[in-house]
Amino acid sequence: MVIDKEILKDLIKKLNDARILVVGDLALDEMVYGDTERISREAPVLILQHTHTKFILGGASNAAHNVSEINNGKVSVIGVIGDDYQAQDLKNAFKEANIDCSSLITDKMRKTITKTRISGSCSHSITQQIVRIDRQTNAPISKDTEDKMIKEIEKLLPYYDAVILSDYHIGTLTDNVIQTVVHTAKKYNKKVIVDAQKALDRYKGITSMTPNLPDTQKHVGFYLKNKEDFLKAGNILLEQSAAEAVLITCGADGMVVVEPDNRYTHIPVFNKAEVFDVTGAGDTVTAVYTLALAIGAKPVYAAIIGNIAAGIVVKQYGCATTNINEILSSVPEKIKVEV
Repeated sequence: MVIDKEILKDLIKKLNDARILVVGDLALDEMVYGDTERISREAPVLILQHTHTKFILGGASNAAHNVSEINNGKVSVIGVIGDDYQAQDLKNAFKEANIDCSSLITDKMRKTITKTRISGSCSHSITQQIVRIDRQTNAPISKDTEDKMIKEIEKLLPYYDAVILSDYHIGTLTDNVIQTVVHTAKKYNKKVIVDAQKALDRYKGITSMTPNLPDTQKHVGFYLKNKEDFLKAGNILLEQSAAEAVLITCGADGMVVVEPDNRYTHIPVFNKAEVFDVTGAGDTVTAVYTLALAIGAKPVYAAIIGNIAAGIVVKQYGCATTNINEILSSVPEKIKVEV
């Protein structure tokens, strides 16, 4: 099957027309850098001379950042932060990325989800991560916080074309929150796309989901090695979720779209030789796939656009983003998919 390149490009040019709401586990990546100085006398550990700190949007925040870079800030987030200094750092990162964060819910009993990575380098080596410190509250959000989230969802969702439910399983997306999103989206004819790693059968009545291969295999209980396996797994997810399509990302092997009536499409990776860092690539796929679906693209075309976008960000270190011009310039001369 050959994809119509002109239709694809027209869709890419329209990506900035869609307004997207992101609901989920909003996180901040704090990157602390320094130069290795010597071994400490206090303990057998390195002493770093701090050079700079960089804040990057991670988790569900990274999905929102990817959307914002493409649709010029027509994106809002709903999630939970703590009453700590990391909360202000996260807010500042959202504002710098042109993301509306006015609907954040503060819960004094929870920590703002923060991943602190401390990296060091010396004059003769590259920068290397030494340790990571995670701050998060894994328990589900309280009833009071849940009620506040539901109120914000019902207020904001009608003004957006699609919702991304980004579940890192840190307690934000309770069953009631998920059901509120799905119910409200159906009421206003909006699309709901799910990015989750486990418990995929919690999401019923959605538009689509974007699980990766290992998580899909874990969920269905068997390995996906060929077209028949993918169809079987995809049909399980379609039946459980009542979705219009399932997009399974397969890393270096590309991605597979399964739709009702045993429709199967395998999309290859377009820049396999240039992969540098896959961190956050899944968020990029979900964000761009959602934008494309929101403007009316068919699932296969939406997935191809997401695939091209992911091929751009994996050339960069850490959670990276891309834009419409980069996606357009990265469209291959000929795109063949297997059906």
